[in-house]
Amino acid sequence: MILKIAVLPGDGIGPEVTKEAIKALNAVAKKYDHTFEYEEAPVGAFAIDAFNDPLPPQTLTLCKTTDALLFGAIGHPKYDNDPTAPVRPEQGLLRLRKELGLFANIRPTTIYPKLVNQSPLRPERIAGVDLTIYRELTGGIYFGEKQLSDDKTQASDLCSYSREEVERIAHMAFRAAQKRRKKLTLVDKANVLETSRLWRRVVAEIGSTTYPDVALDFLFVDNAAMQLILNPTQFDVMLTENMFGDILSDEASVLGGSIGLAASASVGKVHSMFEPIHGSYPQAAGKGIANPVASILSAALLLEHFNMYHEAGLIKEAVSYSIEKGVSTPDIVANSIYTTQDVGNFVESYILKKEIPAPVLDNKTIGKSTII
Repeated sequence: MILKIAVLPGDGIGPEVTKEAIKALNAVAKKYDHTFEYEEAPVGAFAIDAFNDPLPPQTLTLCKTTDALLFGAIGHPKYDNDPTAPVRPEQGLLRLRKELGLFANIRPTTIYPKLVNQSPLRPERIAGVDLTIYRELTGGIYFGEKQLSDDKTQASDLCSYSREEVERIAHMAFRAAQKRRKKLTLVDKANVLETSRLWRRVVAEIGSTTYPDVALDFLFVDNAAMQLILNPTQFDVMLTENMFGDILSDEASVLGGSIGLAASASVGKVHSMFEPIHGSYPQAAGKGIANPVASILSAALLLEHFNMYHEAGLIKEAVSYSIEKGVSTPDIVANSIYTTQDVGNFVESYILKKEIPAPVLDNKTIGKSTII
């Protein structure tokens, strides 16, 4: 297969982790005789500094003319700490989602047995967790009309949804549930919000008429947040609107022990984007301590999107093997000697050779001379 992939490394650790994801993709291409062509473009704070625009026209044009996007991260303290900044990195990401029609954000949460004890939850509570959150991505309060009074003492953000916006992601989530354990949980706030009542009516109708084989239940968002901690194994597919999904998916991402493991896909009818859910973590930029696994697993989701399930499975297997053998960055293994690049090299080697020796913590670690 030939794929043209737009690469948007972004800010902070984005370029570092994206580089390791590309390394995994190139290993897959070599092993399975695919051709992946990459073109890089600026986005986020980097693009503001260079073009005074977090999503320059040339970047958007590239994204609209390639098969998929591999995204790094955006954000910088000089904007994060200045609420009055008229141009912000996040505006570029929101606009990118809207312009490309990326209405569904898919965030899987998987628990690695090796890391069960590193979860903030007790092992017996976390073991067996396997859930996916489907978050609506281009509607709701993030994109609604925003108002600020002239004296800057009153502000409002409009939360708006249409039936069509709910239907298209609901169908996607139900189909995913059919391929999994046939359970879907809609998370809303239907006791308070009119938009949530619309969500509940539409999803209930779709479930009863089109997907009767999928068990559908409902949770208010505050209860859902508690249940993710009290009993996360009860969830299979969770479906929710934009802001609730943003919060809950971040909560779910830390169940496995590190947000550095959490990948995501943002898809629409035509375009698709794949990115780790962590932020730009500027304090770690250039230090080689950023975990590239989330970005590497996002590359696996990219392959799955194009029906390369075997290739994606090999990347996941390589990641699992690296974690099992302790080849991980310090967010997972305290005092780890392994860098961002080391983890990427290990995954690459596994993909190409499948059987590689367990790492040895001496001066011959992953083909790298290390003084300990």
